Amino acid sequence: MARQSDVIRVAAAQIDVTPFAAEANAAKHEEMIVRARQGGADLVVFPELSLAGYNVGARSYDAAITRDHELLSELARTAQDLSAVVGFVEEGYAAQFFNSAAVLRDGEVVFVHRKLNLANYGVLEEGKFFAQGRYVEPFPLQGNFSGAILTCADMWNPALVHLAALHGATLLVAPTASSHDAVSLAFSNPRGWDMVLRFYAMIYGLPIVMANRVGTDGGLEFWGGSRIVGASGDVLASAGWGSEELILSDIDYLDVRRARFELPTVRDSNLGLLQREIDRLSQRLGVPGELGR
Repeated sequence: MARQSDVIRVAAAQIDVTPFAAEANAAKHEEMIVRARQGGADLVVFPELSLAGYNVGARSYDAAITRDHELLSELARTAQDLSAVVGFVEEGYAAQFFNSAAVLRDGEVVFVHRKLNLANYGVLEEGKFFAQGRYVEPFPLQGNFSGAILTCADMWNPALVHLAALHGATLLVAPTASSHDAVSLAFSNPRGWDMVLRFYAMIYGLPIVMANRVGTDGGLEFWGGSRIVGASGDVLASAGWGSEELILSDIDYLDVRRARFELPTVRDSNLGLLQREIDRLSQRLGVPGELGR
């Protein structure tokens, strides 16, 4: 018996962001949210730290807001039944500051992801300014879809993508602030992201919405190239380089089912083996002199 199609329309909002200009940035979010709703989107994703600006650095505390801040509430009211993923510097418990992404819907903040894999390489120094998140957790979307957020460098830790898939995510959300030359002059971020996104989508049968920003910020040049990748690793929609843009695409749950049946990476994940080897490695690295043997 054929199963009825379950389709979600997703959008990536590729925007420029002004550091420490939350009100102006929020106005741009409102415009894109309205456009996404008019386009029939169920989900719209904004870049990493889209309200604060990426390069707030040592003044992160000046850009920080709590998750119950009126700015987020206003955007959530604008979103109505659309799920909007926005980036902000979150002030959490005990004056800890996080690189966070909030899911806004029906006037509320319904979910928050705190970046796990803080980038400390090349010219990036996130670990100096932000506390580290602790959890990979899915959140509900329309129909059978369940989302998981992995922010920028989170996506470059394969174990986190693996965990997101095993936790039940059927759509991966990737808010990003990727710039040219962030890693090194020899490393191409645009080429690397193309490979990473298509590989993860194909290997896990996991569609991905990646929203990168454009513009310059603290000497960094952000290249854009936001894209939506289907469950087989095909690029369904992509934005250009350097310009603000909203892209949309439909994702059919039947494609996720088919991809995961044909290539059962999630089904065949051996949690017992992984747990045993993690425990064994932890014991090995915890013994003085064992590292590197």
